[in-house]
Amino acid sequence: MFVAEVKEHLVNGIIPFWKKLRDNTYGGYYGYMNYDLELDQTAIKGCILNSRIMWFFSNAYLTLKDESLLEEATHAFEFMKAHCIDYKYGGVYWMLDYKGNPVEDMKHTYNQAFAIYALSSYYVASGNSEALDLAMGLFHKIESTCKDEYGYLEAFDRTWEPIDNHKLSDNKHMESEGKVAEKTMNTILHVLEAYTELYRVGKDVEVGRCLEKLLEMTELKVYNKEKRQLEVFFDTQLRSIADMHSYGHDIEAAWLLDRAALVLGDQDIIDRTKAYTVPIAYKVKEVAFEKGALNNERFNNDIDKTRIWWVQAESVVGFINAYEKTQDVAFLEVAKEIWQYIKTYFIDSRAHSEWYWQVDENGRPNKSYPIVEPWKCPYHNGRMCLEVIRRDINV
Repeated sequence: MFVAEVKEHLVNGIIPFWKKLRDNTYGGYYGYMNYDLELDQTAIKGCILNSRIMWFFSNAYLTLKDESLLEEATHAFEFMKAHCIDYKYGGVYWMLDYKGNPVEDMKHTYNQAFAIYALSSYYVASGNSEALDLAMGLFHKIESTCKDEYGYLEAFDRTWEPIDNHKLSDNKHMESEGKVAEKTMNTILHVLEAYTELYRVGKDVEVGRCLEKLLEMTELKVYNKEKRQLEVFFDTQLRSIADMHSYGHDIEAAWLLDRAALVLGDQDIIDRTKAYTVPIAYKVKEVAFEKGALNNERFNNDIDKTRIWWVQAESVVGFINAYEKTQDVAFLEVAKEIWQYIKTYFIDSRAHSEWYWQVDENGRPNKSYPIVEPWKCPYHNGRMCLEVIRRDINV
């Protein structure tokens, strides 16, 4: 029943919604729809949003075998080729106007990672080797330009000169303390995610080596064994600079790290990864699951109990993955409760809508948040559906 419900929502809810956001005039997909479902066809278009849409439609096609989904993925691919990639200095821009002209030409490692993730999946879906070539080019750019002895630098101007990393350390608590993170768990996680997919589809030896080093970095530098959680914000030498627990990122990381280890195929790496991803999942279940959903985060002693759309989506996958690793049915029960919560409070019942961005701890949607914007996309909730279908576990 669970798998059938999720598939029905994917096919009749998420997919039709995002198809209708296709911009057939200027390419890509429209970048903004407010809470009142008013579509702004002249809003900025985030390159991350385009990458995530391309990833989503590519994988939806691979799962459902609907040719119209591959057509959507190709539409996003053509927009990326024509507008998102900087052919002079390399890399992917941050933000474009609605016609596809750069309005923020900064380069961010996180953004390059999502382009790799999308291009790798599109290569599998389409068989277009140009996509894999572009992905490998971005991989080499990250490795040659963004890497230092401690990890990955994150923020650069158009010509790849380092700049302040405000985009990924934009947190009200960090701002109140006057801190900017040089490096973030978020970027490390999504570079790992991108390299996992790139290695899976291309089996490039260098990509595999870099992926293994990212898993090692996460295990030894990002994971806090005493707290059973991932640290979030770091200085340039990967020393934590904030007492923070991001519940959504931890449960997302728990399954993405396992996926990376499985793709590498080394049993020792698989076992070592499981040895800390399982404690991460248990810790999130213990401290963050409340009233049927996952709270957002903890900063020092301040617990943010708002519920965010992507946190709930990733928690369903993360807890199912934890069940597969442990056979502890408590994880399945939590996944089931969160899906019920999503159906009740997050899926917008209004026609031509999708999921609310955020609800409070009583399930009331925050009307100041839009339905679509550069970060609000089908990557998390669409991926949740695809993972549930793929894993085929009924709870």
